[in-house]
Amino acid sequence: MEQKNTRSNFSNSVGFIMAAAGSAVGLGNIWRFPYLAAKDGGGVFILCYIILALTFGFALLTTEVAIGRKTAQSPLTAYGKLHKNWGFLGTLACLVPTLILPYYCSIGGWVFKYLFSFVTGKGFASAEDGYFTGFISETGQPVIWMLLFFAATAFVVYSGVNKGIEKYNRILMPVLVVLVVGIAFFSLTLTHTDGQGVTRTGMQGLAVYLIPDFTGMTLSKFLSVIMDAMGQMFFSISVAMGIMVAYGSYATKDTDLMRSINRIEIFDTVVALLAGMMIIPAVFTFAGTEGMSAGPGLMFVSLPKIFAAMGGAGHVIGSAFFLMTAFAAVTSAVSVMEAITSSLMDAFHVSRRRAATFVAAYAVAGGIIVCLGYNLLYFEAALPNGNVGQILDILDYLSNNCIMPLIALLTCILIGWVVSPQTVIDEVTLGGHRFSRRKLYVVMIKFAAPVLLFVLLLQSVGIFEMLS
Repeated sequence: MEQKNTRSNFSNSVGFIMAAAGSAVGLGNIWRFPYLAAKDGGGVFILCYIILALTFGFALLTTEVAIGRKTAQSPLTAYGKLHKNWGFLGTLACLVPTLILPYYCSIGGWVFKYLFSFVTGKGFASAEDGYFTGFISETGQPVIWMLLFFAATAFVVYSGVNKGIEKYNRILMPVLVVLVVGIAFFSLTLTHTDGQGVTRTGMQGLAVYLIPDFTGMTLSKFLSVIMDAMGQMFFSISVAMGIMVAYGSYATKDTDLMRSINRIEIFDTVVALLAGMMIIPAVFTFAGTEGMSAGPGLMFVSLPKIFAAMGGAGHVIGSAFFLMTAFAAVTSAVSVMEAITSSLMDAFHVSRRRAATFVAAYAVAGGIIVCLGYNLLYFEAALPNGNVGQILDILDYLSNNCIMPLIALLTCILIGWVVSPQTVIDEVTLGGHRFSRRKLYVVMIKFAAPVLLFVLLLQSVGIFEMLS
């Protein structure tokens, strides 16, 4: 007989914070944040990001966590419970992790592959030109590593909320922080003299990373930096993908949501800044400002070259870096899979094991297709934002550039103008807890966030490019 579905909860606020932070601190922080910071002038991007994190990100994160706890439902059913005519928003919110999970596991497999290479002393081979392209172009290896990564993810989700998600985040997150801090401060001690006799240091790289430089900054470029920083917010705090609604639904009614959200914000922002501090000073030291323009290939192409240039210490630092990245990737993948699993449990009243098994079968099939997208199923498709991509890029574009900004925009309309911000305020202040940024929240959710999101959506779907 089918096991009756019973909804679990995090044991306390610490469990909730660790799980939510584990979701937020993922490849979006370790991989995406540093290359965007490098592309957008370091300190200028960081300044914009921090301001947006304290306003825009705060409003969206608070909203989703409050919706989850108020309804005690996962994303697929939560919005319909909040307002009967808005159930379609739950479908959109559940669609995002469904699109993300297969390609996230594929990228997680790449991280596992690099970790294995460095741990076994073969990491410097990954610094050779064409190594990364050669690896993902194979038909077998990427699939095997994707399956290993997914097995680690599925193990945690199958174990449940308390014995799985909460338990392993309590272990992995402190280890991740120690590794991030250690590698970041090691990067600041680096020094290197290139073939032209120019000596660069990690501290100089830190200055490039942190100090805003508005030299040559036009209004158009500054707006582009703001849009990049705002887009990064989706990755950094895991909003508009159903995850925080799902995790909010596991928070107990006596949890101080405002205090928890503040800590998640701080934790996520500090780790994102430290991730940039790990990578950008090291890249600057060994490759100068030119090396900082590597874009998305920064982690899998440029960094192995940096580790190889460090000599013997590069094996140790490379191993520690990819171990930390693997932890971050698994905790985030767990949250993505949990958003789908919990949605199936709530919508169809099935057990966790049955729901997770269904999601696992889908993720494995989808992950294999994504891996084959770089070899047997390779093709090139022109995307509306001007980029050219394969299967992974198309899934990423649909989820992150189109559906996520739309979900966030519709959520602002729902809370700001349909059910009223007081719905969220009442949930946050339940039990007499304070809502320290109440006025800011109302302004953001009703006015500022919808305007910013509408502009981001136009940029994401290529409207600006068509008009220019």
